[in-house]
Amino acid sequence: MKIRILLADDHTILRAGLKMMLNAQPDMEVVGEAQDGRQAIQEAQRLQPDVILMDITMPDINGIEATKQIRRLLPDIRILVLTMHEHDEYVFQALRAGAAGYMLKEAADTELITAIHVIKSGQFYLSPTAQSVVVGDYLQRVRTGEERDSYSSLTEREREILKLVAEGHTNNQIAERLIISPKTVDTHRTHIMDKLNLHSRAELVKYAMRRGLLED
Repeated sequence: MKIRILLADDHTILRAGLKMMLNAQPDMEVVGEAQDGRQAIQEAQRLQPDVILMDITMPDINGIEATKQIRRLLPDIRILVLTMHEHDEYVFQALRAGAAGYMLKEAADTELITAIHVIKSGQFYLSPTAQSVVVGDYLQRVRTGEERDSYSSLTEREREILKLVAEGHTNNQIAERLIISPKTVDTHRTHIMDKLNLHSRAELVKYAMRRGLLED
């Protein structure tokens, strides 16, 4: 089964070159092209490719916003941002938008083939430049003390509710136990998810296990 790829870039010549290179791979096929972000969103919905190669600077809707919208509509599609921008702000914006990888156009040769295979397998791919940006930012935050465990930002009540949710109690059961309303429990739960950057109960349970909250 070939990896079905959509190219989203406003440079026709670049798309033609990428298409030729990718179609020459035995396990890859370019199934569509888009010249701006809006068209990328439409073609993603129409073709439902496995992988999208997404430029950042495009007319109408840029690649970051297009990535965000596509990920919301079609969460299974893997998006590799392929750009000339190596500024750290773009790397973080792309990752926050849901991109599975980030690499520079100048590396669009054998490295690109590798990157497509990596993100198709469900992993993430960052070019050496992007890796150094991410690691550098992390180390800087460690040095300045900014990189603290998010758990420390939770209030006592939020920690209590986190543990009870992870143990499998419903909002009503937690409300009864803590003598508060189910609506208040729900509000606390939303704050907990936001602070810890979690998106489901399963993630919350995993987090609680990692923290050792379910051991006693």
